[in-house]
Amino acid sequence: MYLTLEETAKFLDIKLSEVYRLIREKQIRTVSDGEDLLVNDQQFNLYLKSLETYKMEIQDYLNEIPPEDIDIKDED
Repeated sequence: MYLTLEETAKFLDIKLSEVYRLIREKQIRTVSDGEDLLVNDQQFNLYLKSLETYKMEIQDYLNEIPPEDIDIKDED
């Protein structure tokens, strides 16, 4: 199944110009039917999954407690 660019923007709740930016940056691949650009929903779902994975990795990194530095000297 294919989504139009307008449907893609509506689904993501972003502006159409943002969809065009994602296409230019090759984050979303499109196909042309001669008149319109279409987004394959399977490829689109893959992009969303990779975005969610990236967000989770960043959140895990930010939640990580930094190790205590054993080289810190106690200054009394």
